[in-house]
Amino acid sequence: MTAESVQEPRTASGCATAPSAVLEGPVSHAISRVARLHRIAAGRVLRDLGLHPGQEFLMMHLWDSGAVRQSELIKAVGLDPSTVTKMLQRLEQSGHVRRRPDPSDRRASLVEATDTSCGLLVEVRRAWGELERQTLEGLDAAERGELARLLGKVEATLCTEVTRGGGPACDDGYREPGSC
Repeated sequence: MTAESVQEPRTASGCATAPSAVLEGPVSHAISRVARLHRIAAGRVLRDLGLHPGQEFLMMHLWDSGAVRQSELIKAVGLDPSTVTKMLQRLEQSGHVRRRPDPSDRRASLVEATDTSCGLLVEVRRAWGELERQTLEGLDAAERGELARLLGKVEATLCTEVTRGGGPACDDGYREPGSC
């Protein structure tokens, strides 16, 4: 990408022209647009599983970590407590999670994936595979690797900025998934 191509906001066919205010941040604008579209695509592949975007991250954490305090889950996913509470209510109603008092502190709640949610794990993996296919369809293997590398660098930079500003701690990176 040349400096000239970064200076002018691009428009995709069928998309609105970029606002003039983004002239100083065309990459940030592109990331924002891609993130929005990715969330829409995620919503489509998760809809058939009865999940809303974001709920799969809660489930992924629970499948990998086992029972955790609700407060720890909120920190792990980096969302507003009221958002996580609403997500957990829906996941509990659908039988994917259960909450129970923490035996070591009755004021706290433990949240865990139910045994029946293990079948959902396979479906979420499949949905994320489809989302990956849709997202990277136009890229060859080298471009996919380069995109992952560059996004990793951007993420590390933003993580440093967010934590420096008193924001929530960033993930420690990806860990080996647990078994359901």
